[in-house]
Amino acid sequence: MGQVTIYLDDDTEQMMVASAAQMRVSKSKWVASIIREKLSVSWPPAVVEAVGSWKEFPSAEELRKDLATDAAREVFD
Repeated sequence: MGQVTIYLDDDTEQMMVASAAQMRVSKSKWVASIIREKLSVSWPPAVVEAVGSWKEFPSAEELRKDLATDAAREVFD
């Protein structure tokens, strides 16, 4: 099992300690869970299950049909 040393400013450490306490895990387990979350390459099950759940979802054009026309963009040299 690898070990990592990190340095945090006081405010960040306080927020981490509070979050770990709320989750009832050690700081080490809290950091490991955040790293695993950030390295995850798959969608959460709830997102995968939602695929296709909208049978007749409107197209982008339909969603934008009532929007006003954009203003002309300024050109800067």
